[in-house]
Amino acid sequence: MALAGVRVIELAGLAPAPFCGMILADFGAEVIRVDRTRVAMAMDTLARGKRSIALNLKTSEGVAVLRKLCVQSDVVLEPYRKGVMEKLGLGPDDLLKENPQLIYARLTGYGQTGSYATAAGHDINYLAMSGLLSRLGRGGDRPYAPLNLLADFAGGGLACALGVALALLERTSSGKGQVIDASMVEGAAYTGSFIWKSRHIGMWDQPRGENMLDGGAPFYETYKTSDGKHVAVGAMEPQFYKQFLHGSSSYFLPPQMSSGNWPELRRIFTERFASKSQAHWLSVFEGTDACVTPVLSFDEVSSHPHNRERGSFIKDPAGEESPRPAPLLSRTPAEPCLARDPLIGEHTCQVLQEYGFSPVEIERMLTAGVIESNTVKAKL
Repeated sequence: MALAGVRVIELAGLAPAPFCGMILADFGAEVIRVDRTRVAMAMDTLARGKRSIALNLKTSEGVAVLRKLCVQSDVVLEPYRKGVMEKLGLGPDDLLKENPQLIYARLTGYGQTGSYATAAGHDINYLAMSGLLSRLGRGGDRPYAPLNLLADFAGGGLACALGVALALLERTSSGKGQVIDASMVEGAAYTGSFIWKSRHIGMWDQPRGENMLDGGAPFYETYKTSDGKHVAVGAMEPQFYKQFLHGSSSYFLPPQMSSGNWPELRRIFTERFASKSQAHWLSVFEGTDACVTPVLSFDEVSSHPHNRERGSFIKDPAGEESPRPAPLLSRTPAEPCLARDPLIGEHTCQVLQEYGFSPVEIERMLTAGVIESNTVKAKL
């Protein structure tokens, strides 16, 4: 796999950092999640392919163990607020002195500098600060955050994984590591570069919810069908719109780009789609370029012929479905681990032995509460 042989230490966190770690693991990196001791259950639902060790970082010896792990690895993935790792003596300046090739990725909401650097926040706050939230929502309504996808995962975890990959690539020529300052505000804003850079070509010059791609246009919209399901319409280009009108039996309508008539067009299309089932409309538009697709639920998505043919979704041994890693590489594709997620501290002893700790040292630290090991009990 593309990242085979890369060692990653991921300090346990929520959402964006675990997603970054899972991406790296899916593409071959050896990812070790560092959990706290005395935690009943892991909150990381993105632990695919990772191993877990449990360290008590309130002890000086626990900190020393983490230091040893970090300086013997390629990447440290750190999701804490600014200053937390420095208080432990494990900031990038400290660790890069011992391992100049280390890549130290810091994934936070507001970044490592600026007046908000130490402030708490969540996806909705970072999205608000990026400018994107002001553009999201229906016309005349308040801004609306679409789940926590744009800042946490696109601008956070995915952008941070890109940063790690870029730093690893650069290291092959320079031999040097570096610090990645991954701000979810900036990552979200960068993801929205198209919106920023196309504001003056007529695509975003109207208020929120009244533009072509934000719910304003009736030909870029979702519609409810008679069976309570939905279809998505994206018939933007004139040739696609023509096929859409033909399939929906919509004739003698105002011009497509006459925005003043968009409310009336939406009313007509709403009535058309509500008159027949989703299956009917899919059969009508099958094989055309009208850009009409079903809105698939999680229960339906893997059985759709296209997704099934590509193997776009995978199942673990418990039968739980999730998306296959993307993109698909021709020679070194991802090989996601299908085993269950690790218990907290499940691999503590194994990992520490691999990093040079002796069995005697490990046993002593277990007894002293510096580390914790939780193994799976056999079912008799």
